[in-house]
Amino acid sequence: MDRPLLFDQLARHAMVFHALLHDLSVDEHRWRSAPEKWCALEIISHLYDEEREDFRARLQHVLETPDQPMPKIDPVAWVAERKYMEQDFGTVLENFLRERHRSLEWLHTRNDAPWENFHQHPTVGPVSCELLLTNWVAHDLHHIRQLNNLRYAYLNAHTTVPLDYAGTW
Repeated sequence: MDRPLLFDQLARHAMVFHALLHDLSVDEHRWRSAPEKWCALEIISHLYDEEREDFRARLQHVLETPDQPMPKIDPVAWVAERKYMEQDFGTVLENFLRERHRSLEWLHTRNDAPWENFHQHPTVGPVSCELLLTNWVAHDLHHIRQLNNLRYAYLNAHTTVPLDYAGTW
């Protein structure tokens, strides 16, 4: 596991999220490409919660107390329970970026941590530090792709000109 590379990717992704989201209009951060799809506000709210309660917390758990039950999470239920659509977009974005910074600071202080640890999950099987850290990066990439698709769909829905001159999406 190339931890420094993965840490670097998490730092780069924070810059990508900032660049993609920092100046969206209210209309754009609430717009959905389809009724069942998430808008940018829901995506960044999800990322904020995942940063604190999933990836960083679970990685810390595996590093420090791998034999204890894994903290429970329910990201799908959080959308309604935590009233994502009632959140202030700018505040949630700032909170997410601050938490990402805290995550990176925390990661950089774990040089001598037992990175070979794993948690034996009752249904998933072994959950290693490498699995969690690598999937943290993959999770970011998933939502970067989702946000790019959303931004493209928003542009397409709000223009009268065809977008195929730019290439096939």
